[in-house]
Amino acid sequence: MHRLWTLKEFPFHPEKLLHHETIFCVGNGYLSTRASFEEGYPKQVPATLVHGIYNHAPGALVPELVNAPNWLPINIRIDGTLFQLITEAIDFLHPAKGALLGYQRTLDMESGVLRREVLFRAKTGSIVRLVFERFASLHDQHVLAQRVQIFVIDGNPEIIVESSIDGDVDNNGYKHWGDFNVEAADNMISIGAKTQQSGYRIGMASKVKASGKLRAKAHGLQPTISTKFTLQPQETATIDKITTIYTSRDTEEPLADAKQKVSEAAKKGYDTLLVKHRAEWRKYWDSSDIQVDGDEEAQIALRFVMYHILIAAPRNDDRVSIGAKTLSGFGYKGHVFWDTELFILPTLTLTQPTIARNLLMYRYHNLSGARNKARANGYEGALFPWESADTGEETTPQWSDPQPDGTRIRIWTGDSEQHIATDIAYAVLQYWHWTGDDEFLRKNGAEIFLDTAVFWGSRAEAKNGRYEISQQIGPDEYHENIDNSVFVNRMVVWHLQSAFNLLNWLKNNAASDCERLVQQLNLTPQRLDHWRDIIAKMYIPFDEQKQIHVQFPGFFDLEYIPVPLYEPRTMSVQAILGHHRTIKTQVIKQADVVALMALLWDELGVSHQVKLNNWNTYYPRTDHGSSLSPAMHTWVASKLGLDETAYEMFQHAAEIDLKDNKGNVRDGIHGAACGGLIQAVLFGFCGLYINAQGKLETEPRLPAHWKQVSFKVYYRGKRRSFTIKNPVAVPPSE
Repeated sequence: MHRLWTLKEFPFHPEKLLHHETIFCVGNGYLSTRASFEEGYPKQVPATLVHGIYNHAPGALVPELVNAPNWLPINIRIDGTLFQLITEAIDFLHPAKGALLGYQRTLDMESGVLRREVLFRAKTGSIVRLVFERFASLHDQHVLAQRVQIFVIDGNPEIIVESSIDGDVDNNGYKHWGDFNVEAADNMISIGAKTQQSGYRIGMASKVKASGKLRAKAHGLQPTISTKFTLQPQETATIDKITTIYTSRDTEEPLADAKQKVSEAAKKGYDTLLVKHRAEWRKYWDSSDIQVDGDEEAQIALRFVMYHILIAAPRNDDRVSIGAKTLSGFGYKGHVFWDTELFILPTLTLTQPTIARNLLMYRYHNLSGARNKARANGYEGALFPWESADTGEETTPQWSDPQPDGTRIRIWTGDSEQHIATDIAYAVLQYWHWTGDDEFLRKNGAEIFLDTAVFWGSRAEAKNGRYEISQQIGPDEYHENIDNSVFVNRMVVWHLQSAFNLLNWLKNNAASDCERLVQQLNLTPQRLDHWRDIIAKMYIPFDEQKQIHVQFPGFFDLEYIPVPLYEPRTMSVQAILGHHRTIKTQVIKQADVVALMALLWDELGVSHQVKLNNWNTYYPRTDHGSSLSPAMHTWVASKLGLDETAYEMFQHAAEIDLKDNKGNVRDGIHGAACGGLIQAVLFGFCGLYINAQGKLETEPRLPAHWKQVSFKVYYRGKRRSFTIKNPVAVPPSE
């Protein structure tokens, strides 16, 4: 196992329990399972989250992804001593209870296999080495596999192994499952259940291969297979547990299918399943790996973020998407935000275009929810929800959870963060430009793009001979319900301009689809003339004297806070100042004007100096209170030639999850930070772009100590390989 493909925990760090549960996740694009321990541990948060399985519990503000039954439990007794991670000081003279003598855990990102090695002493003095392995098959998304090897170092212990499925699971106290069907017979245990509000059904089944006589029993919601045997010194026993899972989103009979599948998979055996799993991973890494020569930490970080994108990306389902916290934790209830389209999806467009198409089709299938939201707010067209789940309807809570003082904060993003309509449209057009997938554009993408344009045509407000957009939240969410966000207004102009280009392409290349959409979306000459008027007269806040874009009128009248002085810190400036004060200051949550520059770099139509002025104005005011921010700043700083700052921001982005530098990785991986880091390298450091003639080019500005970067991208159906060398590479300073 090559160390540049490996995450390692040595020794055991109980203080990082939940952080490591998240970063050591295994998954396969259908589900992910947190790295909780087979034997359990106090305050661990075991969770298996399956795409699309949401439920709205009584008393909860919004629906959430449901924690599936836990397939991991394996309890082991050595001479009657229950194996557990005991961390108290070891008394070798009086071994009154078991003792943990050694521990190491590794995640092989190249093959998606989690491995844990433990040296344990029982009360009797018998010493064993336990090796746990698990993976979620990438070859067959319904198959999960575990192996435990017990090697006796000292003594001849009696071993008892109990392997179970635990149906008594919850989401932070909410129990979503009911109508259980628990069975145990013939070396098979299984659980069927149904979500209590949404009515999704699940089926999970397990079989075990081990020494001794296997006994299956149904214990409440924990059906169990047990066995007992004795080992001599230097003997090894292997226990293989195969589990399968189906839901009613996959099949009419999820429990029956899980039982059938587990019998088939168990016959193949752990080793065969692992070989096929690893072969499938090789295919994905062949297209997705970015190789960095000269920076081992960067290399590991890039593989880490790509690994987490790939285990969350739905390969076989176009009616689900990737939530902001992927499938690795309960954060944000598993809801889908703009994080997917502007941060995660571009990475997949370049490396796994079929998966990128699935994510866009999720939006297409949920256009009805977007149209419902537009109508509910008095507008035409399609306005996608700020937070989305399985139904496509708005799922943003209107109030926060109680604060320390018991009060709740009004959440306005579901009402006012409407730029998501254009974010999704941007992703549609970017996907088409890179893939040349005309069929998707004709049948699906154009409808998304044009109907969100219809929304903006009805949303723009004619005032004093110009058009304005009031009551918005831009990417900088510290400032709510502002008028004329420069990000929103300028992106709307881009959106409407691009709609005309799209209509022209449809007219010339897909006339029948053009006619269909014109009729369906009521794209009358009068409507199109209105769009032209908005394009010509949209108010774009700009300070002619300072030669900068103004984030929104009145921004510079707010209290100035010297953000760079608030270092070192592990919390946001907002957390330090408090919500109510922060909204009255110039502190910016994340890239806003900077994000506008990244997305519309050439199309923005301003000089390099204006872009630099924007950077010098807004970068010192930015809190990076969102994980989305550092990678976007890396991208733009690199294009501006600010090499040292670009690399500093890259390091910040790379450490968000690996080093938990925001202190909340326990809630799940920051999916947008993962996708953003890949974009920062490809579009920033490597300067990859499509030129005016439709050719791929690079304008690289590699960090000084990077010797070279190699990567592959798909462009219009063909895979292209790039190796960018740094002619002036220097070793990193100590």
